[in-house]
Order: sequence, then C-alpha cells, then structure tokens
Amino acid sequence: MNMNIGNLSHGPGNRITDVPGVRVGHATVDEGRCHTGVTVILPPGDNPFTEKKTAAACVFNGYGKTLGLVQVEELGTLETPIALTNTLNVGKVHDALVSWMLRLNPGLTSVNPVVCECNDSRLSDIARRPIGEAEVFAALESASADFAQGAVGAGRGTVCYGLKGGIGSASRLMALDGRTYTLGVLVQSNYGVSKDLRLTALPEGLAESDRGSIILVLATDLPLSQRQLKRVLRRTSVGMARLGSYIGHGSGEIAVGFTTAAPVSAGGSFLTQTILREEKINLPFRAAGECAEEAILQSLWHAAPDTALDGTAVRTLREFLGDAGRV
Repeated sequence: MNMNIGNLSHGPGNRITDVPGVRVGHATVDEGRCHTGVTVILPPGDNPFTEKKTAAACVFNGYGKTLGLVQVEELGTLETPIALTNTLNVGKVHDALVSWMLRLNPGLTSVNPVVCECNDSRLSDIARRPIGEAEVFAALESASADFAQGAVGAGRGTVCYGLKGGIGSASRLMALDGRTYTLGVLVQSNYGVSKDLRLTALPEGLAESDRGSIILVLATDLPLSQRQLKRVLRRTSVGMARLGSYIGHGSGEIAVGFTTAAPVSAGGSFLTQTILREEKINLPFRAAGECAEEAILQSLWHAAPDTALDGTAVRTLREFLGDAGRV
C-alpha cells in the first residue's frame, strides 16, 4: 500500500529492502498464549563480520533492553544482522546470533550482535520466552527482499496507539549528482496513546499510557560517516512526531541504522572514505522522516485484529479509515 507521505518518491517495493542487498526475515510463534516472534535485518554480503558496515544508533528514550549498541556507538560499525524480538527474549536471540556467527566464522573469539526489543506482554505470555535458536535461524534463512508486514515476526504481539501494531517499512529515493540513492526504514511499532494519533478520530481508552517501545531500523546506500548517519537517524523522530508521539517516559524509542556504501582503502595506515557534503544532508533528513512516518502507518495498516490476554479486543487502523484513499 502506498500512502503518499511526504514529497520524495518511494522505491519499487517501498520497503527497507529497496536498498540493494538488504534482506529481512521473520519467524512467528502462535502457540497457545504465545503470540510473538523475531525479525532480522541483514546487511548485504555473505558474512557481516568480515564485511562490516558503517553504523550508528540514536536513543530518544532509553526505556529499552537493547544489546550491542555500546560497541556500535564506539566503533561505528555493524558486524552482525540486526534482530528484533520481545523484551524477555533478548538474551536468547543474542545467544542464537552468536551461534550463527560462529558457523560463519569458526574460531571467532568476539562478536557484537545487535538485538532490540518491544514488550508484547499484552498479547503474549512473555515469560514463556519461546524464541530460541531454531526461530532465529529460521528467520535468517528465510530472509529476502520480499517480506511480510503487520502482525508477523517481532511485530506479532505489539500494540501501537491502542491499535494492533507490528512490522512496517517504507523507502525513499534521493537523486544526487546524476545518481539515485535509496533510504529505507523498518519499524517494530509498540508505542503511543490512541488520543494522540494525528490521523483519525479513535475511541478514547484504547491505550491509557505511552508504554511499550518503538524500534526503527534504517538502511541506506548513501555514503555517510557515522556522525552523519546518527544525524539522519535523529530525524526518524520527525515521523513519530508527525503522527502525534511525544516520546513518553514508559516507551523505549531507539533507532539504529547502517550504510551499505563501503569505504575505499588508500593503503598503509590510512583509510579514505567518500561521504556526503554536509550542505546536502537535508535530503536524507527528509527521507528519514518520511520513511519513519509511513513505516509506522504501514505497520498499523497491515496488522489484523487481535485479542489481548485479558480478553480485550485490539482493533485495527483499517476499521477507522475504511479505505486506503483516506490515509
């Protein structure tokens, strides 16, 4: 579904995987009281540890249980896939990524898996922690450019603005010096209060407080330094704000991203890198804001109605919009 958010054109799939080489995979668990999953975002290449990408992270509100962001911030590189899951499965997913990386790199003695989370305990019995190595490996093995959105993978049990949330994605194209670059965002949406959604009138009481989290993953093939990438990541908050979020105390709001543009070695002790001129950075700023806004809406639009563990009905955005033309 294309929502005509902003001024920039979207890529052919309007997903993060419009960035060449990026893949996304899910594993979803729907068993009894467990309605949860894991989603993985893979950078291009066969081995992320030997083909590290420039990366950065931005924490808008730190009520979250991420792993791996400290080293990303310090070294400015990504050396594993990025995994999304629920709060109490972070450690198990981290362990599974270590196992997967050891298969690719026998003898590895240090690796920095990046795992982010949202709390899906309204819809899933989170203490049962059903996501392990089998589920993570299944998500990795199924990863492709064509992936489902909505209540799948890490978005299976999430709630956003009091409605059924999930996984959503969008992309934007950027023309510079005769070349077209792509920026894409994928979200795991699980935040917001229904009365704040600046889109349509919703009944009061769908969500009483802003607690839960949103994870935003950004990928681009635009050549950016780590510092520039962090500046671009900050603009994903524009998309959140345009939909009404004030980034509440009880919600972890975290963005992590990478560029697939590789530095070029000049030999010896030095590395040369092509990066964007600072006065041109408004273009990816705009792309990040537009992508984040639309990705959140896509997560809501593709989700199906559900029922919370306490029996409360969790409704969908479609019920209130009626058709795509009203977005």
